[in-house]
Amino acid sequence: MKWRLREGQGEAIYEIGVEDNGVMAGLADYEMDASLQTLEQMAFKLGATTTVLRERILDNGNGRKVAEVLVRKIPDDQHNIEVRVAVMGSADAGKSTLLGVLTQGQLDNGRGRARLNMFRHLHEVNSGRTSSISHEILGFNNQGKVVNYSQLITAEEICESSTKLVTFIDLAGHRKYLRTTILGLTGYSPHHVMLVVSSSAGVLGMTHEHLAIAMALDVPFFIVITKTDRTSPHDTLHSLDNMLKSVGCRKVPLIVTNEDDVITAGSNQLSENIVPIFCVSSVNGKGLELLTKFLHVLPPGVSLKERERMEQELCEFQIDETFRVPEIGTVIGGLLTKGVISEGSSLVIGPLDDGKFLPVLVQSMHRNKVPCRVVRASQSASLGLNKCVPGLRAGMVLLSTNGEPTGCFFFQVSQKLGSLDLLCWELETGVLIGYEYSEELVTNSLENMDCGAVQAVEGVGGAAYASGGKATICVLYHTTAIYPGFQTTVHIGNIRQTAVIEGIMATGGIHTNDQASALFRFVRHPEYVKEGMRLLFREGRTKGIGKITQVFPIQPP
Repeated sequence: MKWRLREGQGEAIYEIGVEDNGVMAGLADYEMDASLQTLEQMAFKLGATTTVLRERILDNGNGRKVAEVLVRKIPDDQHNIEVRVAVMGSADAGKSTLLGVLTQGQLDNGRGRARLNMFRHLHEVNSGRTSSISHEILGFNNQGKVVNYSQLITAEEICESSTKLVTFIDLAGHRKYLRTTILGLTGYSPHHVMLVVSSSAGVLGMTHEHLAIAMALDVPFFIVITKTDRTSPHDTLHSLDNMLKSVGCRKVPLIVTNEDDVITAGSNQLSENIVPIFCVSSVNGKGLELLTKFLHVLPPGVSLKERERMEQELCEFQIDETFRVPEIGTVIGGLLTKGVISEGSSLVIGPLDDGKFLPVLVQSMHRNKVPCRVVRASQSASLGLNKCVPGLRAGMVLLSTNGEPTGCFFFQVSQKLGSLDLLCWELETGVLIGYEYSEELVTNSLENMDCGAVQAVEGVGGAAYASGGKATICVLYHTTAIYPGFQTTVHIGNIRQTAVIEGIMATGGIHTNDQASALFRFVRHPEYVKEGMRLLFREGRTKGIGKITQVFPIQPP
């Protein structure tokens, strides 16, 4: 049991009365009671709790039973188990209203009353459309009961009373806020995506867009059909069935109609190709109970073993939001992807406009609006700093003082195109000129700029800065082809900035579904990127994904 809890990040589901080959043999009543008691004693020894998810009598006529039991153990250094769920969907699909009903515990009046607490700005209240990224929490106690604002007043009380905490990341649905939506999906690294579809409007263009982004980033997702009190979801279910079974998706839809479907969907959410579909109404409450049960058994995205491995690495905190609070000073919010930060930690923040990092001290920390002393890997938090950072912006990072980090102005996104020649860039009279070579990439330094080593050099104020990266990208869609000079918005983790393609390692540009190598240049300021980071770029209807394989940091003057 201890091993299973470690692998499941504090959660494990036991099937009692089922043989090793999957045959449901069943147990008599006294055997079932003894087995449940033994399981509860084992969990008690580990400091865990047990909850019977479902119990069924077999149809063989002898009255034997099978049961599924959820065993949950909160890690010793945490108050609860946290799961991040990004909420996506087209405008007017009912995302904020659904979150308001789940977190506030009160049904909607049919005119959007439940969504008012989700909005952060006045113009969102006036227009009824979310334009920013907001966070809401939903808790579950050790018996699986919902803990929300209907029973408690503050977020601190919800966190203290919950053994499992679901953090919803409410994202914008309108097309003009798509860049903000992608930033929330890439920067906050959600464990799951809840795709909301309106039963009255059906599957729209932004629904396809959001689904494609979630699949490109390999985030598991489930679908919730809202407004079933207005119209039957039959046509919408048919459209979703065709979309999920299409060539580009190849998923198996599972319409959840009872508690058995909930347990099946929850246990197979990460391992199988199943996409659960819920039909709910925020006005009459139909289907909400099944959705909350699913959220209760929804597995965390990272195992305890993997999280412990990330905690051993050097600290890396991605900054998604910045604030200037009176009498407190500079406050930053974001996600800790690696390492551990404690109150009083000495770190460096950057990159600044010159690519350098500035030393800072963490004075205070908050998680879920509650003060804390330690933040661990895969947790989001807000940190108070001891000084004002010039040019502080979203997209910066907070790193450990060990090492010498630096930013990147130019970076290369590189792909191999079968037997096509690679491209080597070299500086000649201040202009980047391309030459074709068939040799392999063999260097990554300015002094030994051999063929295939892609470097970008720019003279700024008498100092030469060189930086770059090599990655694998794939164009998902473009009306014609992408050529050098193409300008786009790139998303790399919490980074969102305009970049220009300076060169492409393909003779005829990059077409839809092509893979090629390209040299990108950040337009405004340097960023901190590393090998292996996932890249997503989008401009209009043009979309592409990639992976950085090599980085050339800024060289000191």
